[in-house]
Amino acid sequence: MTRRAVTVIVMVAILAWVGPASAVPFFFNSGNPDGLVATASRPSSAGKIEIETADDFVVTGGTVKLTSATFQGLLPTGSQLSNVTQVVVEIYRVFPNDSTNPPSTNVPTRVNSPSDVAFDSRDSGSGTLSFTPGILASSFTAANSVLTGINKFPNQLTHGEGAVTGQQVQFNVLFNTPFVLPADHYFFVPQVQLASGDFFWLSAPRPIVPPGTPFPPGVTDLQSWIRNEDLDPDWLRIGTDIIGTGALGFNAAFTVNGDLEPVPEPATLTLLGTTMAGLGAAGWRRRRAG
Repeated sequence: MTRRAVTVIVMVAILAWVGPASAVPFFFNSGNPDGLVATASRPSSAGKIEIETADDFVVTGGTVKLTSATFQGLLPTGSQLSNVTQVVVEIYRVFPNDSTNPPSTNVPTRVNSPSDVAFDSRDSGSGTLSFTPGILASSFTAANSVLTGINKFPNQLTHGEGAVTGQQVQFNVLFNTPFVLPADHYFFVPQVQLASGDFFWLSAPRPIVPPGTPFPPGVTDLQSWIRNEDLDPDWLRIGTDIIGTGALGFNAAFTVNGDLEPVPEPATLTLLGTTMAGLGAAGWRRRRAG
């Protein structure tokens, strides 16, 4: 066997050895519903404009293949599960990614908001998403709500639209085409279309409490945001801007699951680079000797 062939074999073996680390499970849980607020989130349909509610999670240490999610909300009292006709899940990055910057002056701020346009999306109508709803309680009341009161600055502070009661439902969602999310800060946006009535996404505690997943050190858990077609591309903070809770705001009840492909350890990359450099130098010396 020639020296060149040996070199090639060694290089292939090294590359195989330092290849992508084995995937590890990825999971985030914002916590259980706290009954403080419920916010509409739906695709556009006949006679109804689109509304998007967003809450955040973070990916660190590698790239996540997001395969499933859950979220909890309200269906109208007495509504059948067959009333659900479509589910959409969108993933947004944090402004100013995917956005016009500077933004308009239609909202108090865009700092830490979702971006103007979605990073990626999945839709039950296209088959990229499948869902199973299940009723958890026949009656659940949120102390406040947001449906129509999504207004441009300076009329954004409405203090909400009052309590709303409905059936507490959990949507179990499978992404038939997984989301591929490099390390970054993201917003999760579920939308539910009903044949009649409106779906409301339930809030979760902020700061996060058990069984919620704490954010990594140095990363801020952002409050939930909302917009409709009239406000698009801007967003409002549900707590600070619309209801008037100050800086605390709200989270929303959801989980995301998937597989994390870790970034190779620095020592592994250094070893690969050193070995490759050594092989290259050896080949150069042989050519000089010849």
